[in-house]
Amino acid sequence: MPKKSDRVVALPAGLLPLLSQPQLETRYGVSDWKVTQWIKQGMPVEPFAAGGRRFDLLEVRAWMAENDPDFADEAEEPSLVAATA
Repeated sequence: MPKKSDRVVALPAGLLPLLSQPQLETRYGVSDWKVTQWIKQGMPVEPFAAGGRRFDLLEVRAWMAENDPDFADEAEEPSLVAATA
């Protein structure tokens, strides 16, 4: 049986998964309170059927560049991977 690490492949070009709120907090190194404040200020949030919030990283980056330059993400696209079944 292959190990889980053997099933990891790069995501197709242009495809980024939606981030959960804890993942967004980790990416920007902030608390849940800060993310809640950003949402109140108009940061884009994607509806999620199972409850909670999801965030499109490209939309969040664009919003950050306009609204909170201290946290603007200048880094290149993250190298995200997805696990295959």
